[in-house]
Amino acid sequence: MAIQKLYAGAKLRELRGRLALTQKDFAAKLGISLPYLNQMENNNRPLSSTVLLALVQEFGFDLSELSSGDTERLVSDMREALADPVFTDAAPPLPDLRLTASNAPALARAFLHLHRAYRQTHERLASLDEALGRDAGRVAASPWEEVRDFFHYCDNYIDAVDHAAERFADKAGSDLDAHIRASFEDEGVAIRYADGEGIRRYDTGRKELTLSPRTAPETQRFQLLHQYALLAQDRLLEATLDLARFQTDTARAIAKIGMANYYAGAVLMPYTRFLEAASETRHDLEELSIRFGASVEQVAHRLSTMQRPGAKGVPFFFVRVDQAGTITKRHSATRLQFARFGGACPLWNVHQAFETPGRFLRQLAETPDGVRYFCLARDVSKSGGSFHAPTRRFAIGLGCEVQHAEAVVYADDLDLGNDAAYQPIGISCRICERAHCHQRSVPPLERQLRIDPHHRGTLPYEIGR
Repeated sequence: MAIQKLYAGAKLRELRGRLALTQKDFAAKLGISLPYLNQMENNNRPLSSTVLLALVQEFGFDLSELSSGDTERLVSDMREALADPVFTDAAPPLPDLRLTASNAPALARAFLHLHRAYRQTHERLASLDEALGRDAGRVAASPWEEVRDFFHYCDNYIDAVDHAAERFADKAGSDLDAHIRASFEDEGVAIRYADGEGIRRYDTGRKELTLSPRTAPETQRFQLLHQYALLAQDRLLEATLDLARFQTDTARAIAKIGMANYYAGAVLMPYTRFLEAASETRHDLEELSIRFGASVEQVAHRLSTMQRPGAKGVPFFFVRVDQAGTITKRHSATRLQFARFGGACPLWNVHQAFETPGRFLRQLAETPDGVRYFCLARDVSKSGGSFHAPTRRFAIGLGCEVQHAEAVVYADDLDLGNDAAYQPIGISCRICERAHCHQRSVPPLERQLRIDPHHRGTLPYEIGR
């Protein structure tokens, strides 16, 4: 079978940088000429089979790292940013965006950072009270978005933290709870349960950790591991954060919470054992939840992180939305990207999950780029633990590209080969190119509109080419 042409100049330059090799030395190890390497690094030539073989044999390189995941993310993010009304001219054609993302990813990220800073400044000035109350309108990146993008471009997999968590779980053996408590004793920390302290509260002076007795056992176990990560794995977390180079202390603090959460989830569901169990159960969320003592949401989230080089699982996307349609968590190891600004496509089944509590909803979907997905959705409620306490309601979505659907138990009996079975979905209305969507809320900003006052279809306008 013919090998598809693969242009991966940025990845090749990145690998050479990690190895601290000059182009001359790198070319010699690959068995090619210096001009040929230079052409490949600049995407003027595709990677040859000889080079691919040398990358594996000489450097043990995982060829899956050459996939276009980062490129697709950057293209999707740039398309959405360029749909902003501030760009009055027509957006650059898709091939130009792909060329920028593959040849100059640092430039693409700089553009996205600049657009994000513009949006935040614009939103700040829209509220006079807010503008007057914040450092005279000083421009700063949103810490929350900065952290979100960090995990987004890491494929939501942090190798050093994942391995450390797996070592902790291996030491625990079959009795994780006993090992957790023994580990806190080694740290000189007392654990107690009491109301009125929130879900978790740690007193640094008294070295006392207080947990709410109203939370579910899996939540208590997760919070114990989160606090242990902050105490016993602080050096590892800080070293990982140093590599990220966040712009503000606030972003770094938010990311540290995210790292501790990552560690907790990776201990509850250690990579190797969880990957084997996920394959064995065909990714049955409820069975995995029982086997690993985690919630369905924690299991779904963990499935989206199984991207260890050399031992990757099925590439999943994971998303959590609230009842207003706002995306509160999003991770994707697939080509599917989520709206960075605003809500998700209303035709996606994750929104319907609120209407059918306790049930898994299945959907076959196709995005405008022609990629097909299997999507699973379910509501998740977080009880406050008493009658008067509010219940927090979310819906989670988990999915994979349809070629992996046979590895997922929830896809059984679906007609994967039937074109009519696939629901057309998009990312967000303003960058979706579908001309006849009955759920469109705003026109696509990259297309011309035709207005006919004497004709009304589903929409009060027609979308031109």
